[in-house]
Amino acid sequence: MGRTSEARGKILDAARSLIELRGYSALGVAEICKAAGVPKGSFYYFFESKEALSLAVIDEHWTGQQSTWERILGADAGPLDRLHRLFEETEAAQLAGQESCGSVAGCLLGNLTLEMSNRTESVRARLQEIFEAQVTMVEAVVVEALERQEVTVTDTREAARSVVAQLEGQVLFAKLYNNTRRLGSLWTNCLALLGVRTAGEVTAGA
Repeated sequence: MGRTSEARGKILDAARSLIELRGYSALGVAEICKAAGVPKGSFYYFFESKEALSLAVIDEHWTGQQSTWERILGADAGPLDRLHRLFEETEAAQLAGQESCGSVAGCLLGNLTLEMSNRTESVRARLQEIFEAQVTMVEAVVVEALERQEVTVTDTREAARSVVAQLEGQVLFAKLYNNTRRLGSLWTNCLALLGVRTAGEVTAGA
């Protein structure tokens, strides 16, 4: 049982690393198994297709990311401070990835959205669910900030959606230009999206 779980984990880890480096479409099952160090037959024991593997990779990635977002956004701090921390940790993670492999990996979920969402319905639907979950998490923080009169937006759902879209977009640009400095404007842009006039107006409540 332990060896079985270990083999599945190796396949998932290898697939995730290869997808981050090269994308999904260019990968073959044989290459994934070679990178994982498992026989090809093991792949089909755990996954009926490459599509099924991609869904498993997405779910595993989101499980870790969701835990991180819950830790940050649920911390004992002001709502805008927590949101700011989310951006800081996102930037730090991209920088760490760049220092490790020489290039900015971007967001696995965002990368797969661009590559697969118009071709694979099951993947598109799952990614949509995840991004909606992200919007919901951010919206809870925006609602709290609005109750404290720290932001001026009226449609908290759309404001949260704009924040998530801006986060994904800036990470995409960081990947495109292979430059994490593209993430430096995240917080300033977020404040503008939420209707906070200046950063100084919110630091007093930090």
